[in-house]
Amino acid sequence: MKRILVTGAAGQLGSVMVDFLSRDHDVVALVRADLDVADHHAVMDRVVTTRPDVIVNCAAYNRVDAAEADPMPALNANAFGVRSLARAATAVNATLVHYSTDFVFDGAASRPYGEDDAPNPKSAYAASKLMGEWFALEAPRAYVLRVESLFGGSAAKSSVDRIAEAMIDGREARVFRDRTVSPSYVIDVAAATKALLDRHASPGLYHCVNTGSCTWHELALEIARLLGCQQDARLLPLSVAEVALPASRPQFAALSNAKLSAVVPMPSWQDALARYLRARRS
Repeated sequence: MKRILVTGAAGQLGSVMVDFLSRDHDVVALVRADLDVADHHAVMDRVVTTRPDVIVNCAAYNRVDAAEADPMPALNANAFGVRSLARAATAVNATLVHYSTDFVFDGAASRPYGEDDAPNPKSAYAASKLMGEWFALEAPRAYVLRVESLFGGSAAKSSVDRIAEAMIDGREARVFRDRTVSPSYVIDVAAATKALLDRHASPGLYHCVNTGSCTWHELALEIARLLGCQQDARLLPLSVAEVALPASRPQFAALSNAKLSAVVPMPSWQDALARYLRARRS
């Protein structure tokens, strides 16, 4: 049994991670009120006092558009906070797990990105996340897991929830027809994280997403099929160019999870979506 410190424990991913890891390990779950990762001295003090074997960092600043006007909150949480965690992990010889994003890529690819593809962030938020990756990998043993289009969990409503609720209520759902993603079910991300730790997998960078990719329009059609409302679904497909957003999004953001799947086979996004919608109904 390991002692595992989880930051951002009240978030969409953090709350599920605490549940999964607590089944076999001693988990210290910290919400932002307990520990602000942007406070370097607080991070060092808490980690040195707790002396965890593993630090799982689920704390993040995710206000993508707001970061364009004011990047410092994103930098403090996503970059400098991770640097503090990496230094704290080094001080107590702990493994560090940190989560990143598909936004580190520019979206100009035509095939799923692999871990060896060069990042090229196009927004302040994306740059802060890439810096966080670099800082995390300075820890003596670190896993950096890129996730994208997270859905599931009870702490936050995702785009999948908004689309499903619009269909159930008979409202129109606006979806991108030309933005391609590899959706990530938080349950599968948590299970993969636990498996990497329990199996002592090689540290490094992994794409932790469900298998396959789709446009948001294709994902919405699958939601309609699973909900049995294909005929009544009111979908408004849009192109990325039609929507003015302060921060650039990668248009083609599919990630290859081949490296991870060699250690932890990942279910398809269709399977994950079906399981989530069943759980949501119950």
